[in-house]
Amino acid sequence: MPTPADQIADSAATQQPIALVIPDCCNLGVVFRTLIVVNVAVMVAILLRTDSLMAAASSFVESSMLIEPACFLSLSILCGLHRIGHRMSLIVQRSLCALVPALVTVVVIRLLFGFDWFLNGFTHLSAAGGTPLAAMLAALFGIVLQHYFELRAKAFSPVLVEARLQALQARIRPHFLFNSLNAVLSLIRTEPRRAEAALEDLADLIRVLMRDGRAMTTLEKEIRLCRQYLSIEKIRLGDRLKVQWEREDISDEVIYRAQIPTLLLQPLLENAVHYGVEPSTEPALIRIQLAHSLERIEITITNPYNPYAGKGVAALPEGNQMALENIRERLALLYDVEGQLTTSNTHGQFEVRASFPYVKVALARQ
Repeated sequence: MPTPADQIADSAATQQPIALVIPDCCNLGVVFRTLIVVNVAVMVAILLRTDSLMAAASSFVESSMLIEPACFLSLSILCGLHRIGHRMSLIVQRSLCALVPALVTVVVIRLLFGFDWFLNGFTHLSAAGGTPLAAMLAALFGIVLQHYFELRAKAFSPVLVEARLQALQARIRPHFLFNSLNAVLSLIRTEPRRAEAALEDLADLIRVLMRDGRAMTTLEKEIRLCRQYLSIEKIRLGDRLKVQWEREDISDEVIYRAQIPTLLLQPLLENAVHYGVEPSTEPALIRIQLAHSLERIEITITNPYNPYAGKGVAALPEGNQMALENIRERLALLYDVEGQLTTSNTHGQFEVRASFPYVKVALARQ
C-alpha cells in the first residue's frame, strides 16, 4: 500500500501545470514591479498637468493616499485568486485582473471620502465623476500589467531555457552513464545484489532526466533521487566519497509537501562529486543542509575546494557554469526574485546555496 509520502510525490509528478494567467501577486517581484509601474505612471500624469515640481510632489503625495491602499488590497485579492486560478477559464482570469482593481478602487474611494476631515485636499477626485474615471484607470492598469506578466512568463520559459536544460542533461548522461555502467560491471560477479540495486537506481535517475525540466516534484522525492545518485557514485569512488545530510528546523511534513523543481539538487551534487571528490586522493565530505524558516526552503551544498581542478568562483569550468546558470534561470522563472542561487568559496570549501518559497503540494483525497 502506498504511503502518504508516495501519494504526495506521485501527485506532484503527475500534476501538469494548467494555463494560469493571473499574476502571482504573492511574489515580491510582481508586487515591486506593479507598484513601480503604477506610481511612475501616476507621477508622469501629474507632471504633465502641473506647472511646478513642488505642486507635482504635493499632488503625488495626496494621490498616494488613495493609490497605495488600492494597489496593496488589489494585489492581496489577486494573490488569493492566483491559488485557485487554474479552476477558471482564461477569459474569467483576465477579466478578474481588470475587475478586482476597479472594484477595490471604488471601495477605497468611498471609504476614504467618508472622512471629509481627512481628505479635504482631494479636489481632483472629489467630484462625482472622479470615481468612475479612477475605476476605469485601475481596470486599465490591471489589464496592462496582467498582459505584461503573461508575456514575461512566455518569454522566459520556452526555447532558450529548455534548450539549455537539454544541453545540461546531454552533458550529464554520457559522463555519468559510462562511469556508472563500468562501476556496475565490476560488481556483477562479486556482489550481484548490489549491482542489481545500482541498475535500478540508474534506471530511476535516467527516467527523471527525461522529464520536462519545468516539471515540479516534492523535496522528499528529490532527496530520494539524490540518494540513489550518490549510492551509484559510492560504488565508483568508494571511501573517498563521504556524504552528510543535515536538517535544521525542517519536519517530515515539510519534506513530504514542499514543492521543488525537478532536478534542482542532482546537478549540484554531481558538480560537488566531479569537482570536489574526484580530484581528491583523501576522503572528501559533501554536506547537504536542509532548512525551513519564514516560509522558505534553503538548501546548502558544501564540498572541498580544489584549486587545481579549476573549481573557483571566478573560474568555474564550463559544465559547472551551465549547471549553475540553468538552475538560476529555472528559479527565476518559477519564483522571480524570491528564488535565489548563490555560491561562495571560503576556508577551502565551495558552497552553493539555493533558496525559494515554501509551496505545499496538496495531498490527494482518498
